[in-house]
Amino acid sequence: MSSDVEKDAKSAGGVEAVDRAFRILGAFRDGDTALSLHELSERTGFYKSTLLRLAVSLERAGCLVRMPDKTYALGFEVMRLGSLYQRSFRLDRHVRPILRELVRETGESASFFHRDGPVRVCLFREDSNQPIRDHIREGDVLALDKGAAGHVLTAFSRTRDMAERRTLLANLPLVSQGERDTETAAISVPVFSGGIALAGALTISGPRTRFTPSQIAIMSPVLVAAGQELTAILGGQWR
Repeated sequence: MSSDVEKDAKSAGGVEAVDRAFRILGAFRDGDTALSLHELSERTGFYKSTLLRLAVSLERAGCLVRMPDKTYALGFEVMRLGSLYQRSFRLDRHVRPILRELVRETGESASFFHRDGPVRVCLFREDSNQPIRDHIREGDVLALDKGAAGHVLTAFSRTRDMAERRTLLANLPLVSQGERDTETAAISVPVFSGGIALAGALTISGPRTRFTPSQIAIMSPVLVAAGQELTAILGGQWR
């Protein structure tokens, strides 16, 4: 069962045992308190004998704790590292390079929106160099029921069913034409952090005349790839 996983690790380079140890830690999901050996085997693809050997090292490092019922829980060292990460993390360091690259590749303005209750807020913005463009500033508060970013934030905030979530992901980006104002168009994708928690919406926007079907078809895979990249950076899951 673990042979394919091990082949992948070897082909990618690095230290195989370390790759497998991190795969065990990555098997824990939001809501898990402890996992049995069988559950870890199912999620990682490793034999139980392999898991037991690696668990000893992870326990020694404080990354796993073996519970009295023989299940495994994440250890104190994971919490300590998580706290260090939170204290050192600055969202703008990760978002701004993505926005700049989107502007470079598409020629249109790029924004990152966050939902704040019934509205959306532009947290970060990179303007297009083109003389005619839409005008949004960082800190602007916009309606949630208009615009591609608003639709993304609404759809993924209320989605709880995984099948529905996969359907939404398969039909990205969401597109708006003339909703916020008659001359503006936008395409948008979600960004996730810490698993499947919605972090925000990554958006490309500009004059409606430039957002033709053919141009949207060109920009869409660029935006989806950027959303997936930022999601990975933030520790989210795009699936």
